[in-house]
Amino acid sequence: MEEEKIGFVSNYFSKISVATVEITDGTVSVGDTLHFLGHTTDFESRVDSMQIEHKSVTEAKKGDSVGVKVFEKVRRGDKVYKIVAD
Repeated sequence: MEEEKIGFVSNYFSKISVATVEITDGTVSVGDTLHFLGHTTDFESRVDSMQIEHKSVTEAKKGDSVGVKVFEKVRRGDKVYKIVAD
């Protein structure tokens, strides 16, 4: 499977398991699978919902800061990749 870098984690809210992802390249949509990769982070998570400024959105583009529910702990600076079907 191919991956394309879309951004990085800028914040993590452990009580609600939400990562703030800064989109630096490309787009991310509901239904995409993201790969979180960092010093001690390495897992994939499907995007079931995301929010920008507390409003639900279906797509985020370069320059957006989006909140995404995650199922494992992420850390600031972790890289985020979108898994692209071959």
